[in-house]
Amino acid sequence: MRTAGRLVSPEILRQVRRIELGTRRLVESLFSGEYRSVFRGQGIEFAETRAYEQGDDYRAIDWNVSARMGYPYVKTFVEERELTVLLVVDRSGSLEFGHPVAKSKLGVEVAAVLALAAARHNDRVGAVIFSEAIDHVVPPAKGRRHALRVIRDLLAFEPNAKGTNLAAALAYSAKLLRHRSIVAIISDFRAANWEQQLKRLSSKHEVVAISIEDPREVSLPDCGWMELEDAETGRVVLVDASNPAFRLEAQMAAEQARLRRARALAQAKVDHVALRTDRPYAQDLHRVFAERARRLRR
Repeated sequence: MRTAGRLVSPEILRQVRRIELGTRRLVESLFSGEYRSVFRGQGIEFAETRAYEQGDDYRAIDWNVSARMGYPYVKTFVEERELTVLLVVDRSGSLEFGHPVAKSKLGVEVAAVLALAAARHNDRVGAVIFSEAIDHVVPPAKGRRHALRVIRDLLAFEPNAKGTNLAAALAYSAKLLRHRSIVAIISDFRAANWEQQLKRLSSKHEVVAISIEDPREVSLPDCGWMELEDAETGRVVLVDASNPAFRLEAQMAAEQARLRRARALAQAKVDHVALRTDRPYAQDLHRVFAERARRLRR
């Protein structure tokens, strides 16, 4: 078996099987009974315009038709029988950092959960893997075998570059999807100038941002002199991590970056799941999706 021009080893196939078995209970419990509620917002399509009736939601009024007809008309929608889930997965150099598990490995497992959940509900699932460019694409399709192929490709993928171009990945995803879909972005969002592309994408699709970070990126340990290497540029700096002023400055810079990311996600009106490499992800994933389901049911 091959993926992205590379031979897929038996070890990769064993990892696919381990992930499928290891996440089965989470897939069943995470979305059981609420999968459609979580993603209801994008699973509808326009049906027709009809005259307003008492009790209709005023937000559904079609003002253009109402102006022409001289009477309020509302748009009606029907639920699509199947959805499309696109996983936009960051595999740049900064994702190889993390303990006790690398951010990239955690991202693959989260993507696997979403892929298997989509397959379980007979929805299409695909993936866009990126670093400095669009490195590998799995077009959306249905079925468990296809979901396992997505996981296999994520596990077997080896990036050729270490940089990050999140903006290009978001722009490509918008062009790839022809109908309103679910887009799950799995990244540490350590990139530049992606905010406008995210707004464009979220205006047409239902977007969930899943950020992954390691606690040492936020708070440096007090361990004396140390070399820090930028995983994407290779730049190395020598710092004194025993200096409280330096650690405070680094922590403040990390907090400012976190706030900028949170502000950009909020302005784009996307849901945000914040995961860390030092704790289980299931509870955080479930909490955010449960809150989303409750909000959409109101």
